[in-house]
Amino acid sequence: MFNLDVPATGYAWWYVDGVSDCGTKAVSVIGFIGSVFSPWYHWSGRGNPANNCCINVATYGKGGRFTMTDRGVSALRATPNALQVGPSVMRWTGNQLVIEIDEVSSLPLVSRVRGTITLTPNAVTNVELPLTADGAHVWRPFAPSSRIKVDLEATGWQFDGHGYFDANFGTRPLEQDFSYWTWGRYPTQAGATCFYDANRRDGTALDAAIAFDHEGRAQLVDAPARTPFKRTLWALRRETRADPGTMPRQVKAMLDAPFYSRSVVETTVNGETVQGVHEALDLDRYKQPLLKPMLAVRVPRRAKWTF
Repeated sequence: MFNLDVPATGYAWWYVDGVSDCGTKAVSVIGFIGSVFSPWYHWSGRGNPANNCCINVATYGKGGRFTMTDRGVSALRATPNALQVGPSVMRWTGNQLVIEIDEVSSLPLVSRVRGTITLTPNAVTNVELPLTADGAHVWRPFAPSSRIKVDLEATGWQFDGHGYFDANFGTRPLEQDFSYWTWGRYPTQAGATCFYDANRRDGTALDAAIAFDHEGRAQLVDAPARTPFKRTLWALRRETRADPGTMPRQVKAMLDAPFYSRSVVETTVNGETVQGVHEALDLDRYKQPLLKPMLAVRVPRRAKWTF
Protein backbone atom coordinates (compact mmCIF):
# COMPACT_ATOMS: atom_id res chain seq x y z
CA MET A 1 0.00 0.00 0.00
CA PHE A 2 2.82 2.43 0.85
CA ASN A 3 6.04 0.97 -0.58
CA LEU A 4 6.20 2.84 -3.87
CA ASP A 5 8.93 3.90 -6.26
CA VAL A 6 7.85 7.41 -7.20
CA PRO A 7 9.29 8.41 -10.60
CA ALA A 8 11.44 11.51 -10.96
CA THR A 9 9.21 14.61 -11.13
CA GLY A 10 6.35 12.41 -9.90
CA TYR A 11 4.22 12.29 -6.77
CA ALA A 12 2.18 10.04 -4.53
CA TRP A 13 -0.22 10.96 -1.79
CA TRP A 14 -2.38 9.02 0.67
CA TYR A 15 -5.43 10.93 1.88
CA VAL A 16 -7.72 10.43 4.87
CA ASP A 17 -10.61 12.57 6.02
CA GLY A 18 -13.31 12.30 8.62
CA VAL A 19 -16.31 14.26 9.88
CA SER A 20 -17.68 13.89 13.40
CA ASP A 21 -21.12 12.36 13.79
CA CYS A 22 -22.32 15.64 15.30
CA GLY A 23 -21.01 17.55 12.27
CA THR A 24 -19.09 20.16 14.28
CA LYS A 25 -15.54 18.86 13.71
CA ALA A 26 -13.55 17.38 10.86
CA VAL A 27 -10.01 16.26 10.14
CA SER A 28 -7.83 15.53 7.13
CA VAL A 29 -4.43 13.85 6.86
CA ILE A 30 -2.30 13.56 3.71
CA GLY A 31 0.97 11.70 3.42
CA PHE A 32 2.99 13.09 0.50
CA ILE A 33 6.02 11.84 -1.39
CA GLY A 34 6.79 14.53 -3.96
CA SER A 35 4.51 17.01 -2.24
CA VAL A 36 2.45 18.48 -5.06
CA PHE A 37 1.51 21.62 -3.13
CA SER A 38 4.97 22.29 -1.73
CA PRO A 39 6.67 25.38 -3.15
CA TRP A 40 9.96 23.74 -2.14
CA TYR A 41 9.33 20.79 -4.47
CA HIS A 42 8.54 23.19 -7.30
CA TRP A 43 11.63 25.32 -6.66
CA SER A 44 13.83 22.22 -6.47
CA GLY A 45 13.01 21.31 -10.06
CA ARG A 46 11.11 18.21 -8.89
CA GLY A 47 14.21 16.07 -9.29
CA ASN A 48 13.82 13.91 -6.18
CA PRO A 49 10.27 13.36 -4.83
CA ALA A 50 11.58 11.71 -1.66
CA ASN A 51 13.36 14.94 -0.73
CA ASN A 52 10.02 16.76 -0.45
CA CYS A 53 7.78 14.64 1.72
CA CYS A 54 5.40 15.40 4.55
CA ILE A 55 2.41 14.30 6.57
CA ASN A 56 -0.07 17.15 6.42
CA VAL A 57 -2.62 17.26 9.25
CA ALA A 58 -5.50 19.70 9.51
CA THR A 59 -8.28 19.88 12.07
CA TYR A 60 -11.45 21.86 11.42
CA GLY A 61 -13.69 23.31 14.10
CA LYS A 62 -13.12 25.29 17.27
CA GLY A 63 -9.39 25.19 18.02
CA GLY A 64 -8.52 23.75 14.59
CA ARG A 65 -4.89 23.66 13.45
CA PHE A 66 -2.98 23.24 10.16
CA THR A 67 0.37 21.45 9.88
CA MET A 68 2.37 20.87 6.70
CA THR A 69 6.13 20.63 7.21
CA ASP A 70 8.13 19.85 4.07
CA ARG A 71 10.89 17.39 5.01
CA GLY A 72 13.97 15.95 3.32
CA VAL A 73 14.80 12.41 2.26
CA SER A 74 16.32 11.51 5.64
CA ALA A 75 12.85 11.82 7.21
CA LEU A 76 11.21 9.27 4.89
CA ARG A 77 10.68 5.59 5.62
CA ALA A 78 8.26 3.62 3.43
CA THR A 79 7.38 -0.07 3.66
CA PRO A 80 4.44 -1.99 2.18
CA ASN A 81 2.41 -1.28 5.31
CA ALA A 82 3.72 2.02 6.67
CA LEU A 83 4.62 5.53 5.58
CA GLN A 84 6.70 7.45 8.10
CA VAL A 85 7.76 11.05 7.60
CA GLY A 86 9.77 12.38 10.50
CA PRO A 87 7.80 12.11 13.76
CA SER A 88 4.50 10.97 12.22
CA VAL A 89 3.46 7.68 10.63
CA MET A 90 0.53 6.14 8.73
CA ARG A 91 0.38 2.37 9.36
CA TRP A 92 -1.89 -0.27 7.81
CA THR A 93 -2.55 -3.12 10.28
CA GLY A 94 -4.48 -5.37 7.92
CA ASN A 95 -7.93 -4.09 8.86
CA GLN A 96 -7.30 -0.54 10.09
CA LEU A 97 -5.23 2.48 9.14
CA VAL A 98 -3.62 3.88 12.29
CA ILE A 99 -2.09 7.36 12.06
CA GLU A 100 0.21 8.52 14.83
CA ILE A 101 0.68 12.28 14.69
CA ASP A 102 3.35 14.46 16.26
CA GLU A 103 3.52 17.74 14.34
CA VAL A 104 3.71 21.50 14.93
CA SER A 105 1.08 23.72 13.37
CA SER A 106 1.99 26.63 11.14
CA LEU A 107 1.44 30.35 11.62
CA PRO A 108 -0.49 32.06 13.08
CA LEU A 109 -1.46 29.39 15.66
CA VAL A 110 1.84 27.64 16.35
CA SER A 111 1.31 24.68 18.69
CA ARG A 112 1.87 20.95 19.03
CA VAL A 113 -0.59 18.63 17.26
CA ARG A 114 -0.25 15.15 18.69
CA GLY A 115 -2.44 12.04 18.94
CA THR A 116 -3.87 9.08 17.08
CA ILE A 117 -6.41 8.76 14.28
CA THR A 118 -7.80 5.32 13.46
CA LEU A 119 -9.74 4.62 10.28
CA THR A 120 -11.70 1.36 10.00
CA PRO A 121 -12.95 0.57 6.47
CA ASN A 122 -16.21 -1.23 5.90
CA ALA A 123 -14.29 -2.85 3.04
CA VAL A 124 -11.22 -2.19 0.89
CA THR A 125 -11.86 -1.81 -2.84
CA ASN A 126 -9.79 -2.93 -5.81
CA VAL A 127 -10.75 0.10 -7.91
CA GLU A 128 -8.14 2.11 -9.83
CA LEU A 129 -9.13 4.97 -12.12
CA PRO A 130 -6.76 6.62 -14.62
CA LEU A 131 -7.39 10.37 -14.63
CA THR A 132 -5.73 10.89 -18.04
CA ALA A 133 -5.79 8.74 -21.17
CA ASP A 134 -2.11 7.81 -20.86
CA GLY A 135 -2.41 6.83 -17.18
CA ALA A 136 0.00 9.55 -16.01
CA HIS A 137 -2.33 10.27 -13.08
CA VAL A 138 -4.22 7.56 -11.17
CA TRP A 139 -6.80 7.62 -8.39
CA ARG A 140 -7.04 4.69 -6.00
CA PRO A 141 -10.07 4.84 -3.63
CA PHE A 142 -9.04 2.31 -0.97
CA ALA A 143 -11.92 2.77 1.49
CA PRO A 144 -14.69 5.17 0.44
CA SER A 145 -16.99 3.95 3.22
CA SER A 146 -15.29 3.93 6.64
CA ARG A 147 -15.55 4.89 10.27
CA ILE A 148 -12.98 7.17 11.89
CA LYS A 149 -11.92 7.66 15.49
CA VAL A 150 -9.96 10.81 16.38
CA ASP A 151 -8.08 11.01 19.67
CA LEU A 152 -5.84 14.08 19.81
CA GLU A 153 -4.13 15.59 22.84
CA ALA A 154 -6.32 18.68 22.84
CA THR A 155 -9.53 19.50 24.68
CA GLY A 156 -12.58 18.52 22.66
CA TRP A 157 -10.63 16.76 19.90
CA GLN A 158 -11.89 13.26 20.54
CA PHE A 159 -14.69 12.09 18.27
CA ASP A 160 -16.10 9.31 16.10
CA GLY A 161 -17.48 9.87 12.64
CA HIS A 162 -17.64 8.84 9.01
CA GLY A 163 -14.31 8.56 7.20
CA TYR A 164 -12.61 8.03 3.87
CA PHE A 165 -9.22 6.80 2.57
CA ASP A 166 -7.73 7.03 -0.93
CA ALA A 167 -4.48 7.66 -2.83
CA ASN A 168 -3.34 9.48 -5.96
CA PHE A 169 -0.21 8.72 -7.98
CA GLY A 170 1.30 10.59 -10.92
CA THR A 171 4.33 11.06 -13.13
CA ARG A 172 3.82 14.71 -14.07
CA PRO A 173 2.88 17.92 -12.23
CA LEU A 174 -0.87 18.29 -11.78
CA GLU A 175 -0.86 21.74 -13.33
CA GLN A 176 0.70 20.35 -16.52
CA ASP A 177 -2.33 18.19 -17.30
CA PHE A 178 -5.30 19.79 -15.52
CA SER A 179 -6.72 23.30 -15.28
CA TYR A 180 -9.49 22.60 -12.76
CA TRP A 181 -11.04 19.72 -10.88
CA THR A 182 -13.60 18.90 -8.26
CA TRP A 183 -13.92 15.77 -6.19
CA GLY A 184 -16.49 14.71 -3.64
CA ARG A 185 -17.25 11.70 -1.47
CA TYR A 186 -20.72 11.36 -0.08
CA PRO A 187 -21.88 8.66 2.37
CA THR A 188 -25.16 7.11 1.21
CA GLN A 189 -27.58 4.58 2.61
CA ALA A 190 -26.01 1.96 0.34
CA GLY A 191 -22.36 2.91 1.06
CA ALA A 192 -20.73 5.92 -0.59
CA THR A 193 -20.72 7.70 -3.93
CA CYS A 194 -17.67 9.52 -5.29
CA PHE A 195 -17.53 12.11 -8.05
CA TYR A 196 -14.27 13.00 -9.78
CA ASP A 197 -14.64 15.72 -12.43
CA ALA A 198 -11.74 17.45 -14.14
CA ASN A 199 -10.97 19.77 -17.04
CA ARG A 200 -7.86 18.50 -18.80
CA ARG A 201 -5.52 20.81 -20.68
CA ASP A 202 -5.95 18.79 -23.87
CA GLY A 203 -9.57 19.95 -23.99
CA THR A 204 -11.13 16.70 -22.76
CA ALA A 205 -13.00 16.20 -19.50
CA LEU A 206 -13.11 13.58 -16.79
CA ASP A 207 -16.63 12.85 -15.58
CA ALA A 208 -16.51 9.93 -13.14
CA ALA A 209 -19.34 8.86 -10.84
CA ILE A 210 -18.79 5.66 -8.88
CA ALA A 211 -21.04 4.10 -6.24
CA PHE A 212 -19.51 1.80 -3.61
CA ASP A 213 -21.51 -0.55 -1.44
CA HIS A 214 -20.59 -1.52 2.12
CA GLU A 215 -18.74 -4.61 0.85
CA GLY A 216 -16.47 -2.49 -1.38
CA ARG A 217 -18.11 -3.41 -4.68
CA ALA A 218 -18.06 -0.54 -7.16
CA GLN A 219 -20.08 0.40 -10.19
CA LEU A 220 -20.21 3.34 -12.54
CA VAL A 221 -23.50 5.16 -12.11
CA ASP A 222 -25.46 7.80 -13.92
CA ALA A 223 -25.18 11.11 -12.13
CA PRO A 224 -26.89 14.46 -12.55
CA ALA A 225 -25.05 17.34 -14.14
CA ARG A 226 -22.30 19.39 -12.55
CA THR A 227 -24.03 22.17 -10.63
CA PRO A 228 -22.26 25.38 -9.57
CA PHE A 229 -22.74 26.62 -6.03
CA LYS A 230 -21.50 29.52 -3.91
CA ARG A 231 -17.88 30.55 -4.40
CA THR A 232 -15.42 30.51 -1.53
CA LEU A 233 -14.07 33.55 0.36
CA TRP A 234 -11.22 33.56 -2.21
CA ALA A 235 -13.85 33.58 -4.99
CA LEU A 236 -12.85 30.08 -6.06
CA ARG A 237 -15.60 28.56 -8.19
CA ARG A 238 -17.14 25.33 -6.98
CA GLU A 239 -19.44 22.73 -8.46
CA THR A 240 -20.63 19.22 -7.70
CA ARG A 241 -23.35 16.88 -8.90
CA ALA A 242 -26.94 17.73 -7.94
CA ASP A 243 -30.42 16.71 -9.06
CA PRO A 244 -32.21 19.21 -11.32
CA GLY A 245 -33.93 21.90 -9.29
CA THR A 246 -31.68 21.42 -6.26
CA MET A 247 -28.69 23.49 -5.15
CA PRO A 248 -25.58 22.19 -3.34
CA ARG A 249 -24.58 24.15 -0.25
CA GLN A 250 -21.63 24.28 2.09
CA VAL A 251 -22.53 23.14 5.60
CA LYS A 252 -19.03 23.32 7.12
CA ALA A 253 -15.95 25.23 6.02
CA MET A 254 -12.70 23.28 6.13
CA LEU A 255 -9.75 24.57 4.09
CA ASP A 256 -10.06 27.82 2.11
CA ALA A 257 -7.00 28.81 0.06
CA PRO A 258 -6.63 30.98 -3.06
CA PHE A 259 -6.43 27.91 -5.32
CA TYR A 260 -8.01 25.16 -3.22
CA SER A 261 -11.14 24.54 -1.18
CA ARG A 262 -12.17 21.69 1.08
CA SER A 263 -15.55 21.73 2.81
CA VAL A 264 -18.48 19.62 3.92
CA VAL A 265 -21.17 20.01 1.26
CA GLU A 266 -24.78 18.93 1.14
CA THR A 267 -26.30 17.94 -2.18
CA THR A 268 -29.10 15.81 -3.56
CA VAL A 269 -28.25 12.99 -5.95
CA ASN A 270 -30.81 10.62 -7.45
CA GLY A 271 -33.34 11.69 -4.83
CA GLU A 272 -31.09 11.17 -1.79
CA THR A 273 -29.86 14.16 0.21
CA VAL A 274 -26.28 13.53 1.32
CA GLN A 275 -23.48 15.37 3.13
CA GLY A 276 -19.82 14.68 2.41
CA VAL A 277 -16.39 16.15 1.88
CA HIS A 278 -15.86 18.14 -1.32
CA GLU A 279 -12.82 19.79 -2.85
CA ALA A 280 -12.25 22.22 -5.69
CA LEU A 281 -8.81 22.85 -7.17
CA ASP A 282 -7.95 25.65 -9.61
CA LEU A 283 -4.59 24.76 -11.14
CA ASP A 284 -4.45 27.89 -13.27
CA ARG A 285 -4.28 29.82 -10.01
CA TYR A 286 -1.86 27.37 -8.44
CA LYS A 287 0.74 27.69 -11.21
CA GLN A 288 1.03 31.46 -10.76
CA PRO A 289 4.61 32.19 -9.54
CA LEU A 290 3.54 34.77 -6.95
CA LEU A 291 1.53 32.14 -5.11
CA LYS A 292 4.59 30.06 -4.17
CA PRO A 293 6.09 32.51 -1.62
CA MET A 294 2.66 32.76 0.03
CA LEU A 295 2.57 28.98 0.35
CA ALA A 296 6.06 28.89 1.86
CA VAL A 297 4.73 30.74 4.92
CA ARG A 298 2.25 27.93 5.57
CA VAL A 299 4.60 25.12 4.46
CA PRO A 300 7.93 25.48 6.30
CA ARG A 301 10.94 23.49 5.10
CA ARG A 302 12.86 21.24 7.53
CA ALA A 303 15.39 19.44 5.36
CA LYS A 304 17.21 17.42 8.02
CA TRP A 305 15.83 14.69 10.23
CA THR A 306 17.49 11.97 12.33
CA PHE A 307 15.63 8.93 13.61
